[in-house]
Amino acid sequence: MKIKTMATSGVIAALYVAVSFLIAPFGFTHIQFRVSEIFNHLIVFNKKYIFGIVTGVFITNLILSPIAVDIFFGVLHSAIALSITIITGKFIKGTLTRMIVNTVVFTVTMIIIAFQITVFADIPEYNGMPFLFIYLTLAISELIVMTIGIPLMSALNKRLNFKALI
Repeated sequence: MKIKTMATSGVIAALYVAVSFLIAPFGFTHIQFRVSEIFNHLIVFNKKYIFGIVTGVFITNLILSPIAVDIFFGVLHSAIALSITIITGKFIKGTLTRMIVNTVVFTVTMIIIAFQITVFADIPEYNGMPFLFIYLTLAISELIVMTIGIPLMSALNKRLNFKALI
């Protein structure tokens, strides 16, 4: 891995963690408005961003998550969703279309996080909640955050050129 890629990945991971800390009260409930998930759209511009994003998820979950297995399931969820977006990106043209697909992929794959919460969470606010309810709240919050991220990341890309940064 090139030094530029490692350095950029470190910056992305640090930004993911910093933004997660800012919204921590809203990022780890059954309605997870984890604004740092916007960084997932970087994968649309260059597949090398996967390292920084996944590292950011790992560190964030290690420090902030009330569920110990979130370290595993959160990283698994991100790695799977990002990989699907990388693979589908080979067949889908247009940045906007790929970001929409990325949003759908992350929303649908929230089933992994819903499974984790349903099976492993011993947190009072989750007790008695049915799996489908947990999944729907997670999916809707992910859909909202990722959808808001599309115009934001598009605007930032015009200034920063994400493809060339890494």
